[in-house]
Amino acid sequence: MEYRRFNNTIVCRIDRGEEILDKIKEVALKENIKLANVNALGATNEFKVGVFKPEEKKYYSNEFKGDFEIVSLTGTINTMNGEFYTHIHMSAGNDKGEVFGGHLNKAVVSATCEMIINIIDGVVDRKFDEDIGLNLFKF
Repeated sequence: MEYRRFNNTIVCRIDRGEEILDKIKEVALKENIKLANVNALGATNEFKVGVFKPEEKKYYSNEFKGDFEIVSLTGTINTMNGEFYTHIHMSAGNDKGEVFGGHLNKAVVSATCEMIINIIDGVVDRKFDEDIGLNLFKF
């Protein structure tokens, strides 16, 4: 991975074999990011995404392997109890044009991933909401 910071914007290249969530965390901790939005595209050959079922308060995950284009990766970097936290969703398409996606649990880059992190001045922490079963923004 390599990146460059331009004021409150980070332009990042994540390389083949690197795991995207690990690299987001690495940049966020190194740059002391407390609040940001993340957008990316690229290619992956292994990813795991989940879907949350509110009535069960549980995630169900699907794993994919093969050649996929990341058509959208979007989410936030923020904190929970003052510590690094991220919430990322990703969708990726195969060679038939089928797209799969959800809450990102893992994605390994197969060619490259081009990411833009827009840092927001401020802090928004999270807290667990018992009724919903998720970690929500705490204002």
